[in-house]
Amino acid sequence: MKAKGLWTVVFAVAVLAVVPAVATAQVVTLPPDGKNQKASVSQWIGLVEVNVTYNSPRVTAPDGTDRTGKIWGQLVPYGMANLGFGTCGDQCPWRAGANENTVFLVSNDVKVEGQALPAGAYGLHMIPGQEEWTVVFSKNSTSWGSFFYNQAEDALRVTVKPKKCEYNHWLTYEFTERQPDRATVALKWEYLEVPWTIAVDNASELYVENVRRQLRNAPGFNWEGWQEAANFCLTSKANLKEALSWAQNAVSLPFIGQENFVTLRTLADLQAANGLNAEARKTFQRAIDHPTAGVMDLHRARLRRGRPHGEGAQVREARGRAGARRGEQEEPGDDGRCPEGSRRNQVT
Repeated sequence: MKAKGLWTVVFAVAVLAVVPAVATAQVVTLPPDGKNQKASVSQWIGLVEVNVTYNSPRVTAPDGTDRTGKIWGQLVPYGMANLGFGTCGDQCPWRAGANENTVFLVSNDVKVEGQALPAGAYGLHMIPGQEEWTVVFSKNSTSWGSFFYNQAEDALRVTVKPKKCEYNHWLTYEFTERQPDRATVALKWEYLEVPWTIAVDNASELYVENVRRQLRNAPGFNWEGWQEAANFCLTSKANLKEALSWAQNAVSLPFIGQENFVTLRTLADLQAANGLNAEARKTFQRAIDHPTAGVMDLHRARLRRGRPHGEGAQVREARGRAGARRGEQEEPGDDGRCPEGSRRNQVT
């Protein structure tokens, strides 16, 4: 009897240990029921990734009621609201979606409507208004909706203007007006759009740093990689001092450096950009005298604006020599710089 009683106690303890685990277990994942859908949208601004992950409700209510004209100011109140639950009292913004936090993630520091926002993940909330909206980026991105919103956790608030748009049955986020260094994010639902801008002030610097890393890998083992890196900085007017050393490497780095019209012309341009005008003129002369300088290369050089190397007469003479040497005009390369047979796009 004593042994039986002992096993009864052990069984009871085991049951008590299992029941809480079962009670707190996650339910199974089922298909969306049509009330709202999980969504995510990403956009790259140069090397910067921006992502919005959200739950997308529809205009039609779960019971089939058409809520057109009853979304803004009714389903989604203007101003702060009391949600009747949670810790934000009557100072609860809208969660800018449904269910969990809408999460705004950015891989690098950016500016939102001209204001700095560090890289990171943010809970995205909004304070709607008839004339203007406040977009809130909270450092808390892991809560459920806005029930536990705390203004002390705000990383940034910006004020934007809503505008009318085409009908959107499902709440959606889109990236519009995309440029190399900026884009507009827009929330769209029913007939309303709420846009705000994201800008990357240091887009060229990020590319330069990326190129710098690449030159320590495979692209650094051929002259084309160094030349393209140098030419990128030249055309971007960025990192010109270091780019000069990259151009020199394209010409003379042991084992891989190569003198040709492209490398010498890039070197001459960067010497001029760094104020080394005497050296630039000498290097330019070497470029146009080089056997790889085709007639069309020289023609483009003559047409180049500014002529920083005093190149007019030099180019005319070199064109004559090149024409006699080759007997015919060359077709230009697709970028106007690389001679036939050279590899392109070594640095991305």
